[in-house]
Amino acid sequence: MTDVVLHDSLPFAPWLAPASWRLPGVQPLEAGDWLIRDEAFAGQMQIRDRLIAETPDLVHALTDDARGAAGECLDRVLNALGRDQGYQFTGQTATRPDGVQVPLDRANPLMTVGRLMQADVCLMTPGPKGHVLGGAILCFPSNWTLAEKLGRPMTRIHRPVARYDEDIARRVQRLFDAMRVEQPLWRANAILHHSPKLFAPRREAEPRDGIGATDPEYLRSERQTLLKLPGTQAIVFTIHTIVVPISRLTDVQRNGLAASGIELG
Repeated sequence: MTDVVLHDSLPFAPWLAPASWRLPGVQPLEAGDWLIRDEAFAGQMQIRDRLIAETPDLVHALTDDARGAAGECLDRVLNALGRDQGYQFTGQTATRPDGVQVPLDRANPLMTVGRLMQADVCLMTPGPKGHVLGGAILCFPSNWTLAEKLGRPMTRIHRPVARYDEDIARRVQRLFDAMRVEQPLWRANAILHHSPKLFAPRREAEPRDGIGATDPEYLRSERQTLLKLPGTQAIVFTIHTIVVPISRLTDVQRNGLAASGIELG
């Protein structure tokens, strides 16, 4: 099956802790834990390389207003990965932990970021009416498409997510406004799926696959981080995707699913 890389286990179950399951569920993050890589790194990076090379228009977008933020984001990513001994940097080339060499193409900063690390990146850029999605490298969308969300504010980005209403949008915007450069944040979600595919886009007018079916086999969780850039004041929103068969959850994780209200994606 294409676009499938499964994890051995789920490292964090957000539904087991009220602080993480109650929206927006944001918590402080240690700066050194901003970017992570796990056992699925090599497999996920192969898929990312292919999608960026073969279908760039589906996984990448950048507005003119966000170009400065994209360059600043690349600099921040390179600084963070430079502390990871699995990466080697020589001139204008980076060698990833899986041995693949990636040119450091500053003319295409988000595509370069997308080939360097597991997480997808969305740039939320500030504007007169709040932050909007100014650009992204999105190889692993879960039931949304980048083209429909680019340039949109928070409420429009999350349409038609039932749990994300106007009140939550206002709280998230206040959070963005109050964020400090030196304090990154993180949260995690969880969605039940019948398909383990990582690249799973869906347009808003299309029905969700699997709705009405029973016994989903997979759980998809996104470790999401928020980091404010000092120069452009844009928010770097990263999405590290984990897909695990429900059979690989621990007993405690499985027992908490029934009462969690987790949606079927």
